[in-house]
Amino acid sequence: MTGTAPSTAYGRLYGVGVGPGDPELLTLKALRVIQKVAVLCVPQSETRQESYALGIVREFLDPAKQEVLRVTFPTDDAEGAAAAWRGCASAIADRLRRGQDVAFLTEGDPMLYSTFSYVLAGIREQHPALPVEIVPGVSSVMAAAAAAGVPLGANGQRLAILPAVYGIDDLSEAIANYDTIVLMKVSHTLIQAVANLESLGLAGKGVFVRRATTPGEKVVRDLHQLSEEDLDYFSLLIITR
Repeated sequence: MTGTAPSTAYGRLYGVGVGPGDPELLTLKALRVIQKVAVLCVPQSETRQESYALGIVREFLDPAKQEVLRVTFPTDDAEGAAAAWRGCASAIADRLRRGQDVAFLTEGDPMLYSTFSYVLAGIREQHPALPVEIVPGVSSVMAAAAAAGVPLGANGQRLAILPAVYGIDDLSEAIANYDTIVLMKVSHTLIQAVANLESLGLAGKGVFVRRATTPGEKVVRDLHQLSEEDLDYFSLLIITR
């Protein structure tokens, strides 16, 4: 928990991780929070027609009693995205001051490469007196490892989690220093990553997982068998030395 409320009249902001996709992976606390709050704040990029996080929990909501506050943000405009998150923080603060509790929903975990981090920064900077509580969720990293049956670490092995691969030098450095590397959101760099694995002598050491825990889940162990349809935003690559 971060922050303290000077008045019980304030509502509370919850950063709620709703997991990787399977509604059954919601924690009991996450379910309790999302069903009790007056407002649900959901992120949605301009390129998507629906919020992925909202889709995970929709069956548990009461549309007649709960407001859904959508935050649309651009993915290729840093200044525009920053403005969207500032506006989101202000909108949330307004509802908290009315005494309404707000749950900001994010897939996976709120503290691992999540859009919630931007909102949290805005609240702390602009409205530091407002109370915030973070509800952890099941990360896609853990879900993918479970789907693939690949342990992420044992006996002191080192683990690196990276948001993207920018070139062979980056991957070489990670491989030199860690035993297991997880590359998140690899849809735009996967082909290069495959070539990098070959050149680094790690052919056959990568496992690709798409949309873990959902009906669209797919585990690919021969990366040369990947198709264009597999290159999904909600995918990752696990590399073990």
